[in-house]
Amino acid sequence: MLIQPWDAARDEDEWRSWLRTRDFGQIAVNGVDGAPPVVVPTHFLFDGEEIVLHLARPNPIWAALEANPVAVVSVHDDYAYIPTGWRSDSPVTGVATSYYASVQLACRAEIVDGKEDKAAILRRQLAHHQPDGDYGLMAADEGPYHKMLSALRGLRLRVVDVRAKFKFDDHKPVELRDRVAVGLAVRGLPRDAGALAQQRRRMESVRAETAGQDGQG
Repeated sequence: MLIQPWDAARDEDEWRSWLRTRDFGQIAVNGVDGAPPVVVPTHFLFDGEEIVLHLARPNPIWAALEANPVAVVSVHDDYAYIPTGWRSDSPVTGVATSYYASVQLACRAEIVDGKEDKAAILRRQLAHHQPDGDYGLMAADEGPYHKMLSALRGLRLRVVDVRAKFKFDDHKPVELRDRVAVGLAVRGLPRDAGALAQQRRRMESVRAETAGQDGQG
């Protein structure tokens, strides 16, 4: 994805903080023998260094990963369409845009087929997604799930590169962004609140940095 300088993450903490509360995305892998890329939507667990997950054995991603063990995990959220009139005094002259946050993690993949190794991945995912512990014993050779392990494969994805983008008009005048903020607050579509929160957060971050620099002067 294109990342203009003003849309880049301020630092590593910014994208890590944003990703910490998001655990659903898409895995993209090159197709085999000229076939289109394989793109799989899925929940996952990112521990800060690697991503773990499981998928059904018939999933087409396995053949693609066996041919080329490189994948991209893409997560996006807090997106909103910004109409022409919000970015100009006139809707006739304004230019529409999209607000969104996106993190893409390039990974090296390791397919996991051992029963205990698969059970270990599932234990980690269950602990993450159901922290109250309201599930049965996850083990390779006992409990309610062990006979189902043969129907799936595990996946470990070691993150080798990260691209993060926060596209919220940071390069535009404050007056324009304030007008957009009002529009998002009034319109109230399902993801407008998230887009507004990210836009405000980015603006406050710049103001804090500017105030700190002025204090040092």
